[in-house]
Amino acid sequence: MFESLQERLGSILNGLTGRGALSEADVSAALREVRRALIEADVALEVVRSFVDKVREKAVGAEVLKSIKPGQMVVKIVHDELVEMLGAEGATIDLNAPAPVVIMMVGLQGSGKTTTTGKIAKRLTERQGKKVLMASLDTRRPAAQEQLRQIGEQTGVATLPIIAGQTPVDISRRAVQAGKLGGHDVVILDTAGRTHIDEPLMVEMADIRKVSNPHEILLVADSLTGQDAVNLARNFDERVGVTGLVLTRMDGDGRGGAALSMRAVTGKPVKLIGTGEKMDALEEFHPKRIADRILGMGDIVSLVEKAAETIDAEKAAAMAKKMQSGKFDLNDLADQLRQMQKMGGMGGIMGMMPGMGKMKDQIAAAGLDDKMFGRQIAIIQSMTKAERANPDLLKHSRKKRIAAGSGTDAAQINKLLKMHRQMADMMKAMGGKGKGGGMMRGLMGGMANKMGLGGMMPGGGMPDLSKMDPKQLEALQKQAEAAGLGGGMPKGLPGGLPGLPGGGLPGLPGGMKLPGLPGGKKK
Repeated sequence: MFESLQERLGSILNGLTGRGALSEADVSAALREVRRALIEADVALEVVRSFVDKVREKAVGAEVLKSIKPGQMVVKIVHDELVEMLGAEGATIDLNAPAPVVIMMVGLQGSGKTTTTGKIAKRLTERQGKKVLMASLDTRRPAAQEQLRQIGEQTGVATLPIIAGQTPVDISRRAVQAGKLGGHDVVILDTAGRTHIDEPLMVEMADIRKVSNPHEILLVADSLTGQDAVNLARNFDERVGVTGLVLTRMDGDGRGGAALSMRAVTGKPVKLIGTGEKMDALEEFHPKRIADRILGMGDIVSLVEKAAETIDAEKAAAMAKKMQSGKFDLNDLADQLRQMQKMGGMGGIMGMMPGMGKMKDQIAAAGLDDKMFGRQIAIIQSMTKAERANPDLLKHSRKKRIAAGSGTDAAQINKLLKMHRQMADMMKAMGGKGKGGGMMRGLMGGMANKMGLGGMMPGGGMPDLSKMDPKQLEALQKQAEAAGLGGGMPKGLPGGLPGLPGGGLPGLPGGMKLPGLPGGKKK
């Protein structure tokens, strides 16, 4: 989402940090570029002006210009103001009210309200054990009510039975009553949208609000909206009273201006972001983590959380046993590759690794894309059971057959086998130390030890994030930065990218070196 903004700000701020001393003219010139970058990213003009003025006020002071590293001080000021613009504290859906807590979803047609309603209901049911009732108030759009009913079946969440001919106000009244009688903790009202803001829509929203008395009114907005996002947010807030924002399509290639503008204009927190079409593709919005990503500082905490969610505990335990006996076959390698795919593939993992945003071109040049995982899994699936268990069987004729079956060639198969040998050696070494849990577990455990958090991670593996509150997670991020993980690639990871200090992610073809990286050869 923020790729273009990340690239522009990265190059501007790198120019500052590379200098020994800064003059006021240097800072002013850099801020002109920052202003231009934000406008190109579709951030509202009034927000851009306010942001640049605040940064200039702090950045041209004697304290910055005379400090030991003035360039880094300016980067810190820009980072802090970005966090402030996005909302200093992350906020979640507030359920502290008498049951049933009513959540009203508002927004324009096509912004993703119905899908987001299902995602929130699923999240509250699975993560917080709430009994949720969903009700569609959209009587205008054909099959809108049926769509929510089907989402309810898919997620296992109850939906209000459809009665033809009822008005949105009548449906909202019936939904709240049904929530009380059915002992539901939360009632989510999925209201109708229009293609643009008009008076009848606002009157309808106000009437529904009066009848249902919602505790939360969430404005669902498409993050690709651009400059018009400000008018949208302002109108809904003035007429209905918004308590929080939900931004959809954050996985798109838009410029991210809506995310930066809407919170700054309304003063209302962004509570959730939609990161894909699947029903579990919904994340809490953490301003500091987003600011870190925009400035290319990575997001270690989110990476750890994502790994904790995707790693299968049973498979990890089985892997640990195999490792202790020194065994690691191609079936295990396929499992590791699938795990990395679940975590968002190469792009998803790299986006959260500190300093990796600047290396995108080198990574692309080395052919390290998400298709690589698919090719490697296809090669393994084209082998027989015996071949997967014993790679030494793979001679020329077998490789020829596998290449034909997977649509690859012998060179790619050889790279995969070389990578497997390297990983098998690493797994044997880890097994000898009595540590287990597979590649991703080892990777995260290494990060934890680097941060001095070994005690939170039994056996050097994943932290038990279910026992950590938001303050502990924030402390985790701070410790990551203190350990040098905030601005560059951490050293000493058990297998990050081959060719980087400390090893590399085993699992890249043949320990491939990246051109132009430390330890890699320029081509």
